Amino acid sequence: MKSKKLSEVIIKTFKRNGFVLSEPDVLLDSDYIIERSGEKFRSSILTFDREDGKTMCLRPDLTVASCISYLQNKSDSQIYYSGQAYRKIGGKGANFINDQLGIEILGSKNLIKDDFKVINTILSSAKKIKMKKIKIKVGDISLFKSLINSLEMPERWKLRLIRHFWRPKYFEELLKRLEKNTDIDAVTFDADKKRFYEMKKFDQGKVIAGRSISQILKRFDKKIKDPRSFVDGKIIVKIIKTFLKINCKLSKLDDELLNFAKKNKLKKNIFKNFKSIQNLKKLNQDINYVANFGREVEYYTGIVFEVFSGKKEIARGGRYDDLLKSLGAKKNIPAVGAAINLKNI
Repeated sequence: MKSKKLSEVIIKTFKRNGFVLSEPDVLLDSDYIIERSGEKFRSSILTFDREDGKTMCLRPDLTVASCISYLQNKSDSQIYYSGQAYRKIGGKGANFINDQLGIEILGSKNLIKDDFKVINTILSSAKKIKMKKIKIKVGDISLFKSLINSLEMPERWKLRLIRHFWRPKYFEELLKRLEKNTDIDAVTFDADKKRFYEMKKFDQGKVIAGRSISQILKRFDKKIKDPRSFVDGKIIVKIIKTFLKINCKLSKLDDELLNFAKKNKLKKNIFKNFKSIQNLKKLNQDINYVANFGREVEYYTGIVFEVFSGKKEIARGGRYDDLLKSLGAKKNIPAVGAAINLKNI
């Protein structure tokens, strides 16, 4: 009952801030979900096959469900939702049914203003239900992208690092490969290296598939050393790792980024597009910037945040400008949203 009353107070705050109720479909095409979250996610959702053979699922998340509803012209652009999502979160014995309460601005017109509005609405809701010791942790995926795009390395590496930033373990593997200056995975690299040294023992004039052993060895030598190298991969990796260690009060972020750029001999203006985070200073809250934050969900593209009451996370959200296109829109549609963690209020 307590949770229900608190939810009612939060919803009133949403309404006062101009958000309109959206009631997205409970049943979704499971392909929408699997394509965005990977095959491993399949075991976390509830699926069934229709008579026509199409696999459907109960909505595992109300953000994605709300985006689909918006694309089908079933909802307004500034919406709130209150309902159940069906996804296994946690280990053995975890509940498949999760209550979700949140807001979204879809088709965001003013990115800086809308980012602020979503976070401010969440803070207003927290204060209305008497949450104490409010703290905010923020990150910004676009800052990481700005750094990567400013570094002198081939486009293929920039695309890989940006694309897989949300997968920390694989991202670390990529950094190791970049550090060694190889474009191939460790297993293939070791196999090629072994074969290279074995073939050096052969008659160099022997022809295999139209090429001499010496020609084949030259190719393997290039493949192993990756002559498409640009600079010492160790330098690039060191810069990236140093950036991801930045953890400071929002009030000191300008100086932190300026010092980082100066120490690593980077252009001063590479981080010029972080006005959305700077604008949060108006909230007069305890806000910490963490460069390595916001890597749990693939679809985040800009600002990401968590709101805490003491040590309890009470809300989280972020900007996801690419998600609606992946769900069927003809072009990227700016969007930002947040969800309340009802279990912690």
